[in-house]
Amino acid sequence: MVTHVSSEARGDERGALIAFVEAQRGGIRRSVLGLTDEQAAQRPSASGLSLSGLVKHVAETELNWLRMAQRKPNERQRTQETWADSFRLVEGETLAETLAFWDRVAAETEEFIRATPSLDDTFPLPEAPWFPKDGVVSMRWLMLHLVEEIGRHAGHADIVRESLDGKTAFELVALERGESWG
Repeated sequence: MVTHVSSEARGDERGALIAFVEAQRGGIRRSVLGLTDEQAAQRPSASGLSLSGLVKHVAETELNWLRMAQRKPNERQRTQETWADSFRLVEGETLAETLAFWDRVAAETEEFIRATPSLDDTFPLPEAPWFPKDGVVSMRWLMLHLVEEIGRHAGHADIVRESLDGKTAFELVALERGESWG
């Protein structure tokens, strides 16, 4: 019997990078399962981070990176927003709308990466001390950076969720699948 194995499972680099980014996104999305906007806005840990704020931050950050790679202006660039506001929902923003926005960004990121002729294609970065010194990165670098950025915040989300109600990442995976845990 021959079983179809996806290209991601065989090691297709582009598909693997997309899958790793999506896995990190899933960790953050699961962290808000079953929570109200009010619960997701709570900041139960010493860091002051909230789950809804983390969702907003990673969605906005991913869009910003995508627009840099596309060499387009970021239509959601907020000049009046403070750094703290980028980590919390402000008046008029809801968790559901922010998750839907992120879904659209994720789909656009995947479409863009799949359509890019080569992962070796590059784009310039603005000058900043935290960016690579030559100021130019590849699409591969972009995807690896998204894994790093979203993964860092998925870890934060694990801690915040566990601080809220004791649910761990493994319990949330089971909840997402409709299974019991433990």
